[in-house]
Amino acid sequence: MAAREQTIAKDRFLAIVGPTAVGKSAVALQLAEQLQGEIISVDSMQVYRGMDIGTAKPPAEDRQRAPHHLVDIIDLETTFDAAQFVRLAAEAVGEIRARGRLPVFCGGTGLYLKAFLEGLGRAPASDSSVRAELEKLSIEEMLRELALRDPETYERIDRQNPRRVIRALEVIRVTGEPFSRQRSDWGKADARPGALIFGLKRNHADLQRRIDARVERMFGQGLVAETKELLKAGLAENRTAAQALGYRQVIEHLRGARSLQETVALVKTRTRQFAKRQMTWFRRQLPVCWIQVEPGDTPERLSAILKDLSADHDSEDQ
Repeated sequence: MAAREQTIAKDRFLAIVGPTAVGKSAVALQLAEQLQGEIISVDSMQVYRGMDIGTAKPPAEDRQRAPHHLVDIIDLETTFDAAQFVRLAAEAVGEIRARGRLPVFCGGTGLYLKAFLEGLGRAPASDSSVRAELEKLSIEEMLRELALRDPETYERIDRQNPRRVIRALEVIRVTGEPFSRQRSDWGKADARPGALIFGLKRNHADLQRRIDARVERMFGQGLVAETKELLKAGLAENRTAAQALGYRQVIEHLRGARSLQETVALVKTRTRQFAKRQMTWFRRQLPVCWIQVEPGDTPERLSAILKDLSADHDSEDQ
């Protein structure tokens, strides 16, 4: 059967989301090549120069096949947050559309994509003095305070991510209001119409195999050596980047907390847990059209499915 012509409205942009290691990047690359698109990375750690292996950053050959935005844009001396992502992503979308091309968002930092789509709400800017006070506390102390002052956020937040816990408490202390109340403005208005959000998912065993293989590959490629170099460049001083999955555990290994073998096993476990939390978050927070990926599916087949779904969506709107 001959393939039908796919057309996507000029005011559209695509987003491909899902858990780590599900295969988002390869599908996004296929789509970008076939639909004259450019990729906007939705990854809070790929923005940092030098954090390559541990973030599964797209290699140079992939970036030659299709332009990538918001990758390698800041050094470790600089912090990065959702507000900066929203501003830079909006600029990238404007530039891509001006060239007559299609923006293709791809990544697993759902908070950034949600902020871009729905706005940042009323959360205040960071307060360095409040943040410094919080950073002196243990994660257990912070979670106890969060449970008392904002039970709703406590139930929903990633409790193994100190960076997010600190931000929630920072907002609560600065404003005197629950963090959840300030985020409740999200979703009341579609700040960025035109988004088609596709999610890739795999069965548990398949995803676990892919995660384990990815972690083994990262260590084989030199994650420990990369982390050593990043520590020389200031990784430990960047509290956000130093908490990145993989790097945090390797830093602990380098400081004598556990053996390399134990570290590899721990990163696998933490990555599986992270992937589960990602799926839960995306299902609750964004209107995602989910695609079940089978072990034998290729990026070419999946991109063809997404092209058809995109074209069908636009045909229904006409």
